[in-house]
Amino acid sequence: MQTTEPTTQVGVSRLGHIGIYARDLEGLRDFYRDVLGLKVADEDLNRGIVFMSTDPDSEHHELALARGRATDDSVDMVQQVSWHVDSIETLQGFHRLFQERGVRVQREVTHGNALSIYFFDPEGNRNEVYFSTGVACQQPFSKEINLGLPKDDLLAENLRIIGAR
Repeated sequence: MQTTEPTTQVGVSRLGHIGIYARDLEGLRDFYRDVLGLKVADEDLNRGIVFMSTDPDSEHHELALARGRATDDSVDMVQQVSWHVDSIETLQGFHRLFQERGVRVQREVTHGNALSIYFFDPEGNRNEVYFSTGVACQQPFSKEINLGLPKDDLLAENLRIIGAR
């Protein structure tokens, strides 16, 4: 398979978090909390999601647990793989790169505390690249946002969306 160099040069800074599907959301939450010592950063059991972290003050979540794994033999275990980027400019670089390379994007959103692009790899696995805004915002929260805006306008729009919540 021949690859071509993309016009836009960007890269992720580190793995951000992993999301996995759970059959028993509360039981899995309790396991990671009580056995591994993770802390619950946010949860909404009615919507079927729990966010966990070793240190919620420095990283909102390193593990997301989502209701949705139907059976013991279900192969759908990974909900998403999330990659952190160090700047809005890098996130916007991915926005352009995905357009150039024809990457299938699911959505571009603000979570208040992060700006995100959800996309699929060639085998259909969902990924996310995100920039942490440093703004506290209870999770889960997700609203579409235009990542093509200039940086200052994008940050202002993020705050406006959070305020309208």
